[in-house]
Order: sequence, then C-alpha cells, then structure tokens
Amino acid sequence: MFAADEQRHLRVTGQVQGVGFRPFVYRLAQQFKLHGWVQNQMGQVEILVQGEHQALRQFEHALQTQAPPLAQPLVQRLKTSPTLDAELEDFQILPSQTTGKTEIHLPPDYFVCPDCLRELHDPQNRRYRYPFINCTQCGPRYTLITRLPYDRPNTTMADFPLCPDCEQEYRDPSHRRFHAQPIACPVCGPQLQWRVLNASHPADHDPERALQHCVSALKQGAIVVVKGIGGYHLMCDAHNHSAIQHLRQHKPRPHKPLALMFPEQGDDGLHIVREHLHLSPSEATFLTQPMRPILLLKKRANSSLSPYIAPHLQEIGAFLPYSPLHDLLLNDLGTPLVVTSANLSGEPVLTDNAAVEHALAHITPYFLHHNRPIQRPADDPVFRFIAGHARPLRLGRGCAPLELPLKQPIKPLLAVGAQMKNTVALAWNTHAVISPHIGELSSLRSYQVFQQVSQDLQALYQTPAQSLACDAHPGYRATRWAQQSPLPTQKIGHHFAHASALYGEHQGQGDWLVFTWDGVGLGDDGDLWGGDTFWGQPGQWQRVARLCPFRLPGGEKAGRQPWRSALGICWAADLPVPEALQAQGDLALLRRAWEKQLNCPQTTAAGRLFDAAASLCGVLHNASFEGQGPMYLEALCDVQAPLSPIPVPWKALPTMKEAQWQDLMAMLISDHSLIYKATVFHLSLAHAILDLSQQLQVKCGVRSVGLCGGVFQNRVLTEWSVDLLQQAGFTVYLPEKLPSNDAALSFGQVVEAASQF
Repeated sequence: MFAADEQRHLRVTGQVQGVGFRPFVYRLAQQFKLHGWVQNQMGQVEILVQGEHQALRQFEHALQTQAPPLAQPLVQRLKTSPTLDAELEDFQILPSQTTGKTEIHLPPDYFVCPDCLRELHDPQNRRYRYPFINCTQCGPRYTLITRLPYDRPNTTMADFPLCPDCEQEYRDPSHRRFHAQPIACPVCGPQLQWRVLNASHPADHDPERALQHCVSALKQGAIVVVKGIGGYHLMCDAHNHSAIQHLRQHKPRPHKPLALMFPEQGDDGLHIVREHLHLSPSEATFLTQPMRPILLLKKRANSSLSPYIAPHLQEIGAFLPYSPLHDLLLNDLGTPLVVTSANLSGEPVLTDNAAVEHALAHITPYFLHHNRPIQRPADDPVFRFIAGHARPLRLGRGCAPLELPLKQPIKPLLAVGAQMKNTVALAWNTHAVISPHIGELSSLRSYQVFQQVSQDLQALYQTPAQSLACDAHPGYRATRWAQQSPLPTQKIGHHFAHASALYGEHQGQGDWLVFTWDGVGLGDDGDLWGGDTFWGQPGQWQRVARLCPFRLPGGEKAGRQPWRSALGICWAADLPVPEALQAQGDLALLRRAWEKQLNCPQTTAAGRLFDAAASLCGVLHNASFEGQGPMYLEALCDVQAPLSPIPVPWKALPTMKEAQWQDLMAMLISDHSLIYKATVFHLSLAHAILDLSQQLQVKCGVRSVGLCGGVFQNRVLTEWSVDLLQQAGFTVYLPEKLPSNDAALSFGQVVEAASQF
C-alpha cells in the first residue's frame, strides 16, 4: 500500500481535448509515483492525485511546462488536503463524464507528426506506407468528431473496430497511441480505393496499388481527385501547362490563383520550395508549423512552374503535406502539385465519395477515394505576410474552429455572418468560437453547409443559441435564414461589424479610429458603404469620414465588371471615358439610366474604387473572381520607386469628412506608365489615410488607428499606411487571428451584440 501524505484536486481547462492530455497526465503520475485518477468532464479535465508533497509540486509544475505540444492547459487547484478519506492504490484514466456543465474546446485537424512520419517510412514498421497513420499528437479531429466528449465511439472511426494490435496500443499507458481516438492500421483501419470512371475494369481496392495508380496518372499529366482530411482536392503536376489549363477551363476557374503543395526535401523540408519561391526565415518558420497553412510567397524569376498557376501575379500559395497520404504522394512524385479544393467555384469543398464523382466527372475520370467518412468539410487555411506578420485570408483546417475571448459576457448567441466568405460564430459567457470558412452563400451546397455548421457548433459545444445576430442587408441568405428563425434576431451593420471584429480581437481599450474599406455592404442610410471610417468603440461607432460616393451603373454587376465602376467614376468626376471602356456596353443607354438613377446605387466602396482604377488603367475590365483587378494592380506596384503621392483632400461635410479622389482618378487616364499609375494610386491612398488620422487626432485625440476590410489584404496599401501612421506616432492595429475580409463579420456581430447587452 502506498502511503500518501497529501492529496490535490486539480481542474485543467483550455486546449486539452484531442491532444493526448489524459495519457500525458497518466504518464506524469507514473513518473512521480502518484496515485489517483484523471477524467474528461465535458471538455475540461479533472485530476485527483495523492503522494508526497514534493512529488505533487513537481507534478503540478510539469502539467504546465511539459504538456503535449498541441495542448494549452490552464491548471486550477480546487483543493489541497493533508488528510485523506481513502488511499488510492494506482492511477487510472476514468471513463469520460457525459453530463454536467460543459467547458468544451473543440480541436482542429492536426498535421502528421514527426514520430508518425518516421514510422510511415520505416519498412520494418507495421504501419509502413499506411496513409491513415496517426497518434495522440496528430491526425483529424474537427472533421471526424460527431459529438463530444472526444472518444472513439463519438467519431467517424466508430465503424472501424480495433484489431488486437491496435487495441493493445490503445490500452497501453506507456504507448504514444494510448487513447489516440483515430488510431488505425492496415489491418483494421480505413483503406484507399482507385477508381476510373467508365473503365472496363472495377475499382482497385488494394491500398498500395491504388496509391501507385494515382502517382502514375499524375506523372502522365492527368488530373486526379484525391480525398484528404477535410474534403477532396483536385491535383495535377504544377509544371504541366495543358493539365492546369484543362482544370481551369472545366472547374471553371479561369484566372483565380491555384495553390501548390511541395514535397518536403532538405534539412528543413523546404529545399524544393526555395527552388521556385522566395522564402524569408519568418515565412519558413510559419510554413512548417503544425497548421501547415497555405502561405503566399513571391515567385522566383527563374522558376519552372507553369505560368498558368497564378496569371499576372507575382505570388503563389504554397503549402507542405499535412496528412500521411499527402506525404506519400509528394514523396513518390518528387515534384510540386497543384492542390486546389475539389468543388465548383465558390462552393464548399466536397466530402462525399459519390457526390464528388457526380460533380467532377466532367473534369477527370480519375479518383483516389478512401472510406473514412468526413463529418464536416474544412478547407485549407490561407495566409499572407503583411506588415511583418502572417495575416489570415481564410480560416480552415488546422486553425479553426477559432476560439477568441470576449471582454463582456453574453448569453448564448449565434452570429451568422455575411453573404460572401461566410463563417458563423457561436458565443456564450466570455468566449466565441468562429467556424472554418464556408464560402459564398449563393449556391445551394454552400447554404446547406452553412446550415449544418450552424447546427453543429451548437450541438458540439452543447450550447443552444438563445438569440441570433445577422447582417443588416435583407438580401443576404444568412440574414433571411436568421429572420425565419423563431429566435430573437439582432441586425448588425456590415461595417460596424468589421470595426468591432478588429476591436474585439485586440481587446481594445478606449476610442479607436477604424478604416473599414471593402467591396460593398449596406449602410444604415441605405447606401452601399465600403470606404468609411469610424470613431469610437463597439456599440458606439460614429461615422466620421467616407470616400466620395459615386453611382454604379448596373448595380451588383459591377462586382464582376470593373468597367462599370470605371464608368461611374468618369461620369461622377466629369472625366473623358477611355476608348477601351466604350466597347464594353451600350454607353448611351447606361448613361441615361445613370442620369435617372435607375439600377445605379450610390457607393463609397474602396473596393469599387480599386476596381475602377484597374479598369481605367486598362489592367482588367471583366473579372472572373472578386478582387481580380485590384490584385493585378497591386502586382504592378514598384514600392522602391521614389514617387510622390497625388493629394486626396478631405472635404468637410456637416457630419463627416469626405475624400476627394477626382484628381487621383484623372491621373489613371494619363500617359504615365502602368507601373507609375499603380504605384502612385496606392501611395496616394495611404497618404490620405495618414492625412485624415492626423486631422482627427487634432479634433478627437486619436491615438489608435485600425485598418480592416478586404481592401487591407492588399500588402502594398497596408504596409505603406502602417509605416506612415507609425512614423507619425499612431498605434496601428491590423487583424492577426481573423481575416480582414468578410470572414471576420460573424465575430464582429458577436462583439457588437455583446456591447449592447
């Protein structure tokens, strides 16, 4: 019998689900010769330990300092007792508690860890080349959990009974797969299947042959649809022009950049990446982190990659293999692959075997399936370094669900975001959870996934929403869904939500000046805002400035037809219409409609101003994806050129200031070079931001300036603005955990709603 002289009762919260925390506690107790138990209690972990005083101190310290790499434990001591009711004879992992107060932290999907990779490539290991190898430190989580607590019966692995060898590892406290819920091996786990549509021979269910069929097809220039962790990808050789053009034509995705997955080679795994792309030490560190994100990197001039990957752009989205299947494929091929979401443009990534064949048979007959079900989709996250930090452009696998704290407590609320780049957020007490990227809600499938994720978050976190928050635009699908709900619904202004998302992410103090520049969103005066500046804090924002408004001939069509924004600018500023614009449509008819204000809504949107600039410069008149023209315009900038800005004066109106961009836009139809026009356009707007901030510093005492909205995904504009503002003594805030685009709006709706409780 072990003679204990002290007992401690501990509660551990934070990220302790799906990271092997209970097995870690077990091994730690063995190390310090302690008795007791550990139990998962609805998302938090409770520990009862007894033993010698010094051993207990060391144990408690090690809980924080030696926790698994993916864990983020917060240890709270509930009770210390020198007298024991009963002595415990061993240390046990008790079955998870399934009732009581919830304190849930849902883990994202994790990349394959180094230990599993070593086994994957070890011919003597029983999991050699097994594409579903995982342990407590790696593998899928969010995409396979059906409900909590996170135990195997509550995942899509429930239908894969463990073989004796896996069962032994799962039950062995000394093994690194002790209680690894997705544990699997070639004997009892999921398997690959190679299928060629309309082929005379049946599908090949032999895992190794299926993998080799896929490798062979890719080497021969085929496009293959491959099932991953959070959905399917379309893959092809990144050097094969015809394959990439075929993919673009039939997805269809005519111009939008495609991401590349690179094989890991060299000491840090980045040798092949460096052959094709410029890579700073910070970018290298970020690219190799456990999230395994897509990171936008500048292309080398001598790269042999196909020019069709990112036409007219200097950057390519690169990422490393994050699943064992990806690792095997890329190692066998030894060359980078185009790896893009297997979906129709604008829709969520596909997850179902039969559905993906039906949807993508017109692109390719080649499919590499597996039989591990995907509970919910998760697209790959995308980041870009801006102003010294990696900024998210899209939340996804590995970084979402994203949990953020709230300064003010709130009753359970579901915020449903906006129409484009949709995410949803569930908030209760003092924290919020933001979903992975869902997409544009214009398609039926996007809407179905939106509904699923909205229900999933409430079910997984066991927190039914008591109210809803939505965008103020009545035409948004998420808004209509919220209004049809029996729950009370609060409408939040689009750009107020942008400002509040930034303020809430940084736990702001006092009043801020926030520039909210994006495409368009409904303003509270009925106009389309998007180039507006606010002063204050959540729940108290005052609109203090805007870009000079202009009318958009054709209304919503202007989003994909930048020439319409350019026409609106020319007519508003009384500028001559360039010849290239005159060939785009019936100008006489459009002019009459514009004069009568028929289907010509007024907007202040900076995004539409950028669209107009791209068209007036002759860079792009018709876009196949949102932001295409501004991206091309940014790529033309020469940030080293010693150029001077064109003044953009701020005119005083009765209730706000208004940026007069007329001279700036007139420059775009001058005889200057494209590089000059693009560079001066960006530089002038950055100086306009500084000018307004300084004017309002005198008037309002502005010290903190925020930049948010999709326009600030533009690195040139943002970095120039930040540099100018910081040199002038302002503290500048940019999004760091949330995208600056509409994906942040669900969280902003939460922050706005919480401020009004």
